[in-house]
Amino acid sequence: MPDPVDPAARDAAEFDSMLSHPVVAPDESAAYGDHPDQVVDFYAPRGGQAGAPLVVVLHGGAWRAPYDRWHVTPFADFLARRGLAVANVEYRRGREIPQQHGSGPVAGRWPETFDDVAALMDALPALARGALPQADVRRIVVTGHSAGGHLALWAAARHVLPVGSPWRLERPPALRGVVALAPIADFAKAVELDVCGGAVTQLLGGEAEFEARSAHADPAALLPTGIATTVVQGRTDIVVPDAVSESYVDAAAKAGETVGLALLEEVGHYPLIDPAADACAVVAEEIAQLAW
Repeated sequence: MPDPVDPAARDAAEFDSMLSHPVVAPDESAAYGDHPDQVVDFYAPRGGQAGAPLVVVLHGGAWRAPYDRWHVTPFADFLARRGLAVANVEYRRGREIPQQHGSGPVAGRWPETFDDVAALMDALPALARGALPQADVRRIVVTGHSAGGHLALWAAARHVLPVGSPWRLERPPALRGVVALAPIADFAKAVELDVCGGAVTQLLGGEAEFEARSAHADPAALLPTGIATTVVQGRTDIVVPDAVSESYVDAAAKAGETVGLALLEEVGHYPLIDPAADACAVVAEEIAQLAW
């Protein structure tokens, strides 16, 4: 029988629930660059224990300026309450001005969005040692939601970027793993499904740049990574449909790599980062399995 719940109504209710939690202020903050958006907020493990794994959180919002890190502070606090140290990252997104021939702001900035994630990851161990001594920087897990899930996968794949890329690492990053939450993980599939109103094409600077820049930015093209990776995806997600995650997992398999895929029934886009939702506990457990 068809689902009697209207998908758009379900999505709106899940979005409202995710935003219903008050912002949680960080314990410490640090700049990783001169731009106001080049900042990372730290949350200490609520039990006060030392040697806690460090979880890097990259927020979503289609790489667009109106969506910043504050909406995931309840999620960061949720992880901290489960004994994890957390770094909640801000980065440069698309400008506030509306896109031409559209009603919303542009998604992402090329190359600044990628510059920021690379700079943050490179600076993170030193920043965490100073701001969050409880964190064990030898045990880092990167997680991200939606567009942030894309950036989390990308951060773990910099060593397989094309030679000459300004963000390329000569060796794999020192990560315990990645947990990508409803990530925009396969650009071709995302464009095919018009995910987030053309956000992927905007991120790469337009159709003329799409093919060349995808080689430096599309997680599905940056495989295998050799980094333990799990994707958590809601089956009823209408923002980033499960077909995007499944396409990425298939691409990994073709490249000889196994990526874990947790498909959650009756779960949409936003419960993955909503502390009131059961799906958020599933996410925390996937992170803990890699972190500990």
